[in-house]
Amino acid sequence: MIDVSNATTAKHSAAVWWLGIRPHTLTLAITPVVVGSALAWSEGAAVRVLAFLGALLCAALIQVATNLLNDAGDAARGADGPERIGPTRITAAGLASAMQVRRAAVASFLTALLVGAYLVYIGGVVILVVGLASMAAGYAYSAGRRPISHSAWGEVFVMAFFGVVAVAGSYYLQTRNAVEPEIVLAGLALGSHAAAVLLVNNVRDSVADGRAGRATLALLLGPTASRQLYMVLLLLPFPLLAAAFGLRELGAVWFALPFCLWLAWRFLEMPAGAVMNAQLARTALAQMLLGALLCLALMP
Repeated sequence: MIDVSNATTAKHSAAVWWLGIRPHTLTLAITPVVVGSALAWSEGAAVRVLAFLGALLCAALIQVATNLLNDAGDAARGADGPERIGPTRITAAGLASAMQVRRAAVASFLTALLVGAYLVYIGGVVILVVGLASMAAGYAYSAGRRPISHSAWGEVFVMAFFGVVAVAGSYYLQTRNAVEPEIVLAGLALGSHAAAVLLVNNVRDSVADGRAGRATLALLLGPTASRQLYMVLLLLPFPLLAAAFGLRELGAVWFALPFCLWLAWRFLEMPAGAVMNAQLARTALAQMLLGALLCLALMP
């Protein structure tokens, strides 16, 4: 006979961990890998399917580990108190202990390391450096005495690792060619949208972050300048990509511009609070849309 209580507990546990890994953020890690690979294939590189899938898995696992460390770290520092207006954090809500969450993060990092060994075999020392740097950055984002997430450097970190590093690393893995300037510009374009996602998150949580002693960029700039920066981050990819590939060559990418303009306009007057949860999700969607349309434009 099936133990119903155990089945219910297992189902509940799966739901808790699904909440903890923040699946809605995984597209921010996956999209740059897809774009970097598509850039390589558009230049005639052979399609290395296993390398592509391995890079996707590593990127997702490092993101999951980063999210879990952030969950446990913020709870320990009192940043996710009862007044939290964002999505539930499993450590602060008592759904899992800090030790359990940290162990899950370590397991994610170790799995990424195992998968990454195959990528290093294919890509060599460059991929080893990229992988280790990404894991170190994922740890430093929320752990240690001075987490990046508590500083004004969070958006810069996101633009670098969810943009330039991910796109360039994925491109190199497929081609083994030197990374040209247009690849870097494409990485900056995707990283700009990823940074906009973080900025929305920090503007939403600015009151709670201030109480917890954080010094995020949103707190440093204030509400008006933060909203103006959000507009810049959303629209910056279009001149970057135009400089990299040409106005006409972008083709379908321009269809993302109206959506980005609409998001930027809405955010200018949006009150800080729970209403920004939907804005955050739409901003992540904007990055995914931009990446998909860029891949479409790269097709012969």
